[in-house]
Amino acid sequence: MLLLTPGPTPVPEAIRVAMSEPTIHHRTPEFEEIFAKTRELLKKFFDMPEVLMLASSGTGAMEASVLNLCQKKALVINAGKFGERFGKICDAYQIPYQELKYDWDTPSSVDDVEKALKNDSDIDTICVQVCESAGGLRHPVEAIAKLAKAHNPEISIIADGITAVGVEKIDTTNIDALVSGSQKAFMLPPGLAMIGLSAHAMTKIQAASRGFYFNLATELKNQQKNTTAWTAPTTLVIGLKAILESIDEDGIKQLYADTAARAKATREALKTLGLKIYPKVPANSMSAVLDDDAATIRKILKQKYHVNIAGGQEHIKTTLFRINHMGIFEGYEIPWTLNAIELALDELGRRPYDGSANRVFCETLYK
Repeated sequence: MLLLTPGPTPVPEAIRVAMSEPTIHHRTPEFEEIFAKTRELLKKFFDMPEVLMLASSGTGAMEASVLNLCQKKALVINAGKFGERFGKICDAYQIPYQELKYDWDTPSSVDDVEKALKNDSDIDTICVQVCESAGGLRHPVEAIAKLAKAHNPEISIIADGITAVGVEKIDTTNIDALVSGSQKAFMLPPGLAMIGLSAHAMTKIQAASRGFYFNLATELKNQQKNTTAWTAPTTLVIGLKAILESIDEDGIKQLYADTAARAKATREALKTLGLKIYPKVPANSMSAVLDDDAATIRKILKQKYHVNIAGGQEHIKTTLFRINHMGIFEGYEIPWTLNAIELALDELGRRPYDGSANRVFCETLYK
């Protein structure tokens, strides 16, 4: 079965082998050495001065970032389930927030953010997705962050990069907390979250930290000594070190270029089949298609062609399908999937199969 959901992504065999070694204790010099190397590779990967690793899903890192950086009021950008989640985190801690809400296919407006900041001086944190994976949407995070910092350098920018880190180069110049998770472009099992931190974020965290397990000041103090405040997910850290070493050797820029090319070629092939790309500004992490037959197409793909792609959520649960582009791919995986979609459309009587999807994908990718 081809797993092409936008998380969890398949774990490469070499990484599975690296994680299959006997478990080691996390309070040992051996693990501290692994942890130190992983931290240095991760800082390079995030292009940020500091990183933290947490034994949690990406949502835990989102919660930790909000809890430790928002002191007065948050501005939450909501164009899907994960933007909505930032608001729910604020509610859980009784943190005041203002929400800018958009259709799930529509990126946030920089002008809307500017108006919100001018009208409310209490806003000290902006929470936004780089990629809102509910619909495969790319927000203009860098432009929002630049505007906010020009308005007030003390505003903290929390960017959920769970389905963006490792997919494309993110300009972190004005980002204070960049969140990611192991089960996406890092090609690991779920359970490890990462946060890239700016110097501004570190100062703010150390001045007024909050929480117990998600107290980032406590984690920062420990992780700068190459250990963790609580039990470390040792196997996942070992796997992360292995994947980062592999990417570092092959080149981060090449990974970004390959992912962008694969995403573009897939979208062109899907459009050739008469399918509608859902978001107005697609992220390169996935191809999201809005179609009344989405649920049926997914069922045919899984049962007949052994391809597992993701559906949507809430109001587009049965009318959206999403094809993952995060991570490292075998050459046949996307062409196989596109052929299967074209065959499914033929089976549904929508268009005769003529191999157009595979042809357009290959022409776009290789010519």
